[in-house]
Amino acid sequence: MSIQEDIQQLQKELAHHAYLYYVKDAPIISDYDYDVLYRKLVELETAHPEYIVPTSPTQRVGAKVEGSFEKVVHGQRMLSLSNVFDDAEVEQFGVRCEKELGHAPQYVVELKIDGLAVNLHYENGLFVRAVTRGDGRVGEDVTANVKTIQSIPLIIDNAPPFIEIRGEAYMPHKEFKRINEEREEAGLQTFVNPRNAAAGSLRQQDPAITASRNLDFFAYAIGSSEGSNIHTQQELLEQLEAFKFHVNPHYKVCQSIAEVVEHIHYWDVERHNLPYDTDGMVIKVNDFEDQETLGTTAKDPKWATAFKYPPEEVETIVKDITINVGRTGVLTPTAELESVFVSGTNVSRATLHNEDFIKEKDIRIGDTVRIHKAAEIIPEVISVVVDKRKSDSVPYEMPNACPVCESPTVRREGEVAIYCSNEHCPAVEKEGIIHFASRDAMNIDGLGPSIVEALVTNHRIETVVDLYHLKEEDITSLERMGKKSAQNLLKAIDDSKQRGLGRVLFGLGIRLIGAKAGQTIAKYFTSIDSLMNATIDELTNIDEIGPTMAKSLVEYFGNERNRQLIEGLRHAGVRLEEEVQEAAGNELEGQIIVLTGKLTSMGRSEAGAILEAHGAKVTGSVSKKTTLVIAGDDAGSKLTKAEQLGIPVMDEQGLLDLIKDF
Repeated sequence: MSIQEDIQQLQKELAHHAYLYYVKDAPIISDYDYDVLYRKLVELETAHPEYIVPTSPTQRVGAKVEGSFEKVVHGQRMLSLSNVFDDAEVEQFGVRCEKELGHAPQYVVELKIDGLAVNLHYENGLFVRAVTRGDGRVGEDVTANVKTIQSIPLIIDNAPPFIEIRGEAYMPHKEFKRINEEREEAGLQTFVNPRNAAAGSLRQQDPAITASRNLDFFAYAIGSSEGSNIHTQQELLEQLEAFKFHVNPHYKVCQSIAEVVEHIHYWDVERHNLPYDTDGMVIKVNDFEDQETLGTTAKDPKWATAFKYPPEEVETIVKDITINVGRTGVLTPTAELESVFVSGTNVSRATLHNEDFIKEKDIRIGDTVRIHKAAEIIPEVISVVVDKRKSDSVPYEMPNACPVCESPTVRREGEVAIYCSNEHCPAVEKEGIIHFASRDAMNIDGLGPSIVEALVTNHRIETVVDLYHLKEEDITSLERMGKKSAQNLLKAIDDSKQRGLGRVLFGLGIRLIGAKAGQTIAKYFTSIDSLMNATIDELTNIDEIGPTMAKSLVEYFGNERNRQLIEGLRHAGVRLEEEVQEAAGNELEGQIIVLTGKLTSMGRSEAGAILEAHGAKVTGSVSKKTTLVIAGDDAGSKLTKAEQLGIPVMDEQGLLDLIKDF
């Protein structure tokens, strides 16, 4: 086989594995094996650039966009949808369709994804352009950014000479939560909701930033096309799946408008369990001939409409505004609320983000406010009910001194956050230690916030290095800590020394470096010494590490106090290297496994690494695609959901039996 054929084979193979991973959620090789293939392709393409094609998996992240985005006219207008808001209006839509058609049509009901509409152009099966909806006639060319969305195929088989694929780019809840936490810690403005986050991500000048935000895409329509032979919306969705697009699986073909209403009622409750935002249901007449008969108005199709669920908002009272000092020194205000039930849980606190957020909404202590849950997860104040404000209320002012150490507060140029000016503030040190001990960092079992608080307050520790010099009597001197508890904690601290460089990097709390980035960097450099001397250019050579993250790393390691901290960890015996795990076998190929509860023989991360080394995909949530749940002690909702779905469940002994022969 020639070099060109080798490259083409690898490009095709990697594209197939990306489809299985990002669209079907059913990988057949481990992440490590994928990385090996990807690196091999990079090496071959670097040596033979004449064989690089735009659709290669290595070309998803391109160069920065210079200036504004180019305007593009849509081949076929991207119409908006009319809205209906209750059962009666849905039924009226059905009556009108039946009257104009002279018969009762079938309907397809789809979830209305709350994201950004995008139009994808394919020529002879090759992805060539992505355009935002814009005003429906003209949109913006965001090809470089959309190309980073892994669930969008760069090649589609058996496609007509030209076709426009339309759908919704969106941000999953877990990414929204992760990004906002990182932005808040970095003193940056947080996104209001996942839709705004997705829209902002698609309009970045640097595609690497878009790539780091892990957007996804659901395809649901076709625009202009040459030679397509599709007769119904159901066939269209099936064709999009055949093209290997991510199609939302929750659509339903309904035989009557009454069935449509019933389906809408079902999703009014169930939609809160989805890992992404929806703001309604889209109702479409199924048959394309019927659609053509019904036609369109100047703005929207008469054969489709969108049912909008009313937002779940409630009123409550701001009893107080408290300030928390985080591990980066950021002062975060929180509204202490009268407890109120919203979207399935009681809510008594809501973050107020920063000074600008409070001033923009003019939130004051004693105000009646309207709240909801952003992304169905995070309680958020929407607005103040000014008519109910007390006459003696006064605007809230952020403190000009740290509430913990009383040092002056500062607001850095270009940032929205207010910081404690004391980098040795006890709150910063304490929160840093709590973070260092957390599950995704060093995973020190038993070292929770209350124990860290006691150790700091009683002057047993000041930095994370001090953890590794604790003695039994240091711990037993604390309230409610006996000898056995102290021995268990010391063992957990000692065990954490072997977590590896990736965990240490995340545990150090370096600005903008999350758990995933820590592992990625550690696998690339493998030792702390080579990383500490890396340049920004060397760091940005790593996939998913952009210039802002690289600058943060260089600044961190350029600080002498941080270098002394790392030396202290080294002398304490903490492993500051990363072992790159090689694939050990494929015995669990095709298995999608969830670990839940407490394992006594090993940590969940260690168990997950073993399972992945033998071909399994280990995920954090239970779904219909999950093939096995391994439940340790105190397993909670994930075990319950597995039992409800009839997914096989294995205990810790079963896990040990499973892996002993590997």
